[in-house]
Amino acid sequence: MKAMIFAAGLGSRLKPMTDTCPKALLPVAGKPMLEHVILKLKAAGFDKLVINIHHFGEQILDFLNANQHFGLHIDISDERDYLLDTGGGLKKAQPFLQGEEPFLVHNVDIFSTLDLGEFYRSHLEQQSLATLLVSRRVTSRYLLFNEKDELCGWRNRDTGEVKSHYPHFDPSQYAEYAFGGIHVISPRIFRLMEEWTGKFSIINFYLSVCAKESIRAFAKEELSIIDLGKPETIIEAEKWMQENVRP
Repeated sequence: MKAMIFAAGLGSRLKPMTDTCPKALLPVAGKPMLEHVILKLKAAGFDKLVINIHHFGEQILDFLNANQHFGLHIDISDERDYLLDTGGGLKKAQPFLQGEEPFLVHNVDIFSTLDLGEFYRSHLEQQSLATLLVSRRVTSRYLLFNEKDELCGWRNRDTGEVKSHYPHFDPSQYAEYAFGGIHVISPRIFRLMEEWTGKFSIINFYLSVCAKESIRAFAKEELSIIDLGKPETIIEAEKWMQENVRP
């Protein structure tokens, strides 16, 4: 099975730790966060990975080589010349991900108790364009889903901004979920991306096609998710792992 890890981010919120190190290699409970994600994917049966790199990308290459790629086939999508955001980064990695089988995409700074195998199988059963891990965590930006768990829009509660391709869209009529940074995607997404170029967000792409393509929510109340994008969550992560991750 194939998976992609988004590891190219600048880690701006984690300065000064990322002034000399890529976010993906910051240690959490004694191991770089990238290693935690790779091992979780490997344990779930994902044996072909692609990792995108940008900020201090050569350090990630050296890390993978030093660990013999963890016994996996790992390709590199090199964005060191220009950072492409999530949508552009996914499109650049198309040569490694195209084919017949869906692939999983995982942010490097997301740890969760999600059963990745169950998540992947759920996508196969629904045959949607994409299945997104979501949760009820409190945030300012929410994805909006209808009663069939299909994506219909987005809103920022702080600014009042709303995005949807549905006419007369009323965000109050939809369920609000925070995106969890993990998704399973059908490779036919690349046909729909043909006119999208350069740097763009995968969420903006999803919003542009959700009126005609099924993009579904996957939510479980018992799931625990931690986003390691801020210094305080890096500190909290070791305790989180002791409470949520089996040895």
